[in-house]
Amino acid sequence: MNTKSTEILVGLFVSTGIIALFFMALQVSNFQSLQSKSSYTITANFENVSGLTNKALVSMAGVPIGRVSKIQFNSEDYNAIVSMQIDKQYANILPTDTSASIFTAGLLGEKYIGLTAGGMDEYLQEGDAIDLTQSSLVLEQLISQFLFSSTDKK
Repeated sequence: MNTKSTEILVGLFVSTGIIALFFMALQVSNFQSLQSKSSYTITANFENVSGLTNKALVSMAGVPIGRVSKIQFNSEDYNAIVSMQIDKQYANILPTDTSASIFTAGLLGEKYIGLTAGGMDEYLQEGDAIDLTQSSLVLEQLISQFLFSSTDKK
């Protein structure tokens, strides 16, 4: 009788641990379908989005305000169009002259979009586009520029 209750308690403990690991994995992987927040979409054109992925963080002053929802290639001007879902609570804080830059976070090199507010009195609304963008830095391009610039001086 005692062993059966011990087995049940161990089974409940293991089940609770597995459920906790599942929810922790959802939080770490940026999977947000269980959390439905109202949001609006804005876009930005970048020359290079190297390493940026869907569901990447969009932040302003270090505060998460949204996620990247879609990355597309624009065959007309050969740029990448990045669609961002911004939480509705930040609807009237992004001026129309806001700039967007792609940054690298941490040692693992996860890319995110950082927004910097401008000074205009009008705000970005659903479907608007950010005009001022700074693309992702590509380490290989920086190294090749350094190598070729040092060989040109010799």
